[in-house]
Amino acid sequence: MNNVRRDFLKQLAGYTALSTLPGLWYGCGGTGGSSASSSTDTLAQSVAETALAPLFFKISLAEWSLHKTLFAKQMTNLEFPVKAKKEFGIAAVEYVNAFFKDKAKDSAYLAELKKICETEGVTSVLIMVDGEGGLGELSAKERLKAVENHYQWVEAAKFLGCHSIRVNAYGQGTAEEVKKAAIEGLSKLTEFGMKENIGVIVENHGGYSSDGKWLAEVIGTVNQHLNTKLCGTLPDFGNFCMKYKNDRWEDGCETEYDRYQGTTELMPFARGVSAKANNFDGQGNEADKDYERLLKIVKDAGYTGHIGIEYEGEKLSENEGVLATKKLLERVGAQVS
Repeated sequence: MNNVRRDFLKQLAGYTALSTLPGLWYGCGGTGGSSASSSTDTLAQSVAETALAPLFFKISLAEWSLHKTLFAKQMTNLEFPVKAKKEFGIAAVEYVNAFFKDKAKDSAYLAELKKICETEGVTSVLIMVDGEGGLGELSAKERLKAVENHYQWVEAAKFLGCHSIRVNAYGQGTAEEVKKAAIEGLSKLTEFGMKENIGVIVENHGGYSSDGKWLAEVIGTVNQHLNTKLCGTLPDFGNFCMKYKNDRWEDGCETEYDRYQGTTELMPFARGVSAKANNFDGQGNEADKDYERLLKIVKDAGYTGHIGIEYEGEKLSENEGVLATKKLLERVGAQVS
């Protein structure tokens, strides 16, 4: 066991102990023995109430949190729902099509995946679809091909019991040009989704889509045109970089949209929420994102659906990162609720 893992487990144990003492966790309780002993009954009641406090949302696990494990072939997509439930105590999953890319029309494979979920008591929430083309491409031919490429994932999502597929609305051109193209592409795909009652949702996923105002206008126009709410958003707490330095994410973000403003703008159309986490401080908070502020934005929008854990950090292992993000969502979620 390396030092990082050992230190993290020590910290996690400490967080677990502190989380059962609300006053101490938030720095509100005294340290004197007489103060603690005089409020034993009150504290015990507070602990019980906190433990039973329901969250205003449900927790799901985004498969991308385990992408290193999956790409290394140490786990398969069929094993993902089992791991989510048995190792993390999470009974809802969000798939990434990259991990079963050639199985969209494989009825036997999909039936096996569905059976596994039913056996484990796991809900299939959505499929994140990449590599099938941008729905905001300016070329009508390329855009139509992208739309049609997604039909198989709409059908797979319907079979598995998902409520939506997550797509990409990228394209090359000016903001207005891509906006017009994205509205056309999303409209056509959403019309197909409406036949199956499957949502078509766009994540802030770089480029223009990370501009909350731009994406909200695109989604609002599509829904108004089709008189539906099936075209929606998947606000991601972390994906608000519109342009990377030297066009390389490794070099850091050059132009970033305000994550709190963007989340606020996207929440009215949200059919899912992605809790991106990268690094944690010594108190178990996400180091670069104010989860309390973000969850308040989500709650104020009236959202009660799934919030998917999407750990992308490097300092903790994938398993540790998922657990740390889950604990953060549960703690701050209970506070906000």
